[in-house]
This record gives sequence, C-alpha cells and structure tokens, in this order.
Amino acid sequence: MPLVVFNQKGGVGKSTITCNLAAISASQGLRTLVIDLDPQGNSSSYLQGQQATADQPTIAGLFEDALSYSYRKVLPNEFVVPTPHEGLHLMASSPSLNELTTKLESRQKIYKLREALQQLSKDYERIYIDTPPAFNFYTRSALVAADGCLIPFDCDEFSRQALYTLLDNVREIRADHNPKLQVKGIVVNQFQARAKLPQRMVDGLLAEGLPVLQPYLPSSVRIRESHELSLPMIYLDPQHKLTQGFVALHSALGPV
Repeated sequence: MPLVVFNQKGGVGKSTITCNLAAISASQGLRTLVIDLDPQGNSSSYLQGQQATADQPTIAGLFEDALSYSYRKVLPNEFVVPTPHEGLHLMASSPSLNELTTKLESRQKIYKLREALQQLSKDYERIYIDTPPAFNFYTRSALVAADGCLIPFDCDEFSRQALYTLLDNVREIRADHNPKLQVKGIVVNQFQARAKLPQRMVDGLLAEGLPVLQPYLPSSVRIRESHELSLPMIYLDPQHKLTQGFVALHSALGPV
C-alpha cells in the first residue's frame, strides 16, 4: 500500500505530486498519511501552512527512537500530526534529519521505516512518502518500505539521463531488500502540449517501453498559488485542469 514518490533530480515536482495525490485520497474519504522524508520539508509546509509548531513531533523522532536504548515502546503514530484537511495526516519533516544520517547508516537502521509502516498501515488506507532529491539513507528506507514507486519526470534531457540511474537503483533495492517493490509509473509533470521537445521526450520513453502514466500533468501558474496558500489543488480549485489531471492520475493508479 505505501507509495513513494522518488526522483534523484530536484525540482521535478515530488512534493507537489505527493501532496496533491494525498489530498485527493483524503477528499474521497480515505484515511491518508503523508510521510515527509526530505529535510527541506516542502510537503510539510504545503500541508500544514501556519499550523506547524516548533515543538510538534516529526519523523526525526521516529529515527531518534531507533537509535536510543529506551525501554518504553514508542508507537509510530506518536509522530503523526493532523493537517487542516479532514482525513489527511502528516509525519512532518525536520532539518535534524541531516544530522541523523550518518548514525542511522552506521547502525544499519534501513528497515526502521518499514517496521513503522507495517503498524501505520492498520490506521491508514493510503500512505504517500515524499523523498529528498538524492539516493541516500532516507530514499533507500522509503523504497525498502514501499509497495510502489512513482517517478516524476519534467521533460528535459537531464531528467531523461537521470531516469536510467534511478531505475537501476530501484531494481537494486528490489533485488536486495524489497521484492514487492513495483514501479507504478512515470508521471510527466509540467507538460507543455504545444511544445515539440516535451512530446518528443515522452515519445522516446514510450518507445523504450517505459511505464509512462496518463494523463500528463499540465504546466500552470495556479500551482504556485496553491503552494503559497498551503492548499492542494483539490481544495483550492477543484475544477481547474491541473486538479482534474491529478484526479485522473489518482484514479489511474488505483489502490496503492
């Protein structure tokens, strides 16, 4: 059930796609959780806005507990916080994730997130995981924990070149740690239908037999307003063409 949104390249829309798919799940009455593993915390800011507090629990607490020798059994849901949106919850990011990386790697805590999700899956019907733009401890943890992987693609040559390395990394995780992991598909983001280069890029991926999903998400300035207001598109403008693109994508993914 858990779905990780992953690309080693930055600026391809991981947080935007994660939060908008999660918001649609919640708006359809599904108990939904977003886990923000990126220390930059874009998904956390997008979903919480001004509601976030300095003393709220974060995903860093879950990993800190994995490094401790406490006798008290800490449950993963202790690190979950609400968002302003009904049915949508968050495991918020923290800048301290950067400081924890070396310790977590040296103590081989790569399965900690998977163990947590096995418990959280009892409480949530949909779980979406946002990841940092690097193949590091946190992205590997997410791929080890997830059932499916969604890959944003923004139709430029750098993205195309990075895609092959990314797919190799997913295959490695599947072979070594998580045989259930499947690539659910490549999400074409910020697609400009009237431009020749994006269509040529997508046609190339299709010709190679790669799992490109429909629909392609159009480019829109409305998404910037969505970020600024901390309102995913389904809450900001349900009838907008980009919102409808997210809804169609959510439907195309089926149960995740």
